[in-house]
Amino acid sequence: MARAPESVPGPGRVRIAVLVTLCLLPRPGLAEGDPAKGEGVFLNRCSECHATQGDQVKIGPPLTGLFGRTSGSWPGFPYSQAMATAGIVWDAESLAQFLPNPRGFVPQTKMNFNGLKRPGEAEDLIAYLATATAE
Repeated sequence: MARAPESVPGPGRVRIAVLVTLCLLPRPGLAEGDPAKGEGVFLNRCSECHATQGDQVKIGPPLTGLFGRTSGSWPGFPYSQAMATAGIVWDAESLAQFLPNPRGFVPQTKMNFNGLKRPGEAEDLIAYLATATAE
């Protein structure tokens, strides 16, 4: 079988180049949050129901290890069927979609929260959660 000339990238090289390019693209609004402001958002809007570290279950599940975790997966927490089967892997993008309108993103969730509506609140909270929930 004839080999392609070295100047023509093979399918593997093209895929790697595309993946590298996608990883390097900026994500507007997701990396621009202020973690200090996000901590304030968390304390005022989220901390009554969620802990950022440990395994303390409050009204909602702990957020320990949130980034990369699948929705509805904290052991023993009684999630709604909707959240338990949503299959969302939490990251900055999914949180940016969820936080402004939780029930719009996961219809029939039991989470009793109307969402973050003020400009920048979600981005700030995501920036805070990225470090505060890391294991």
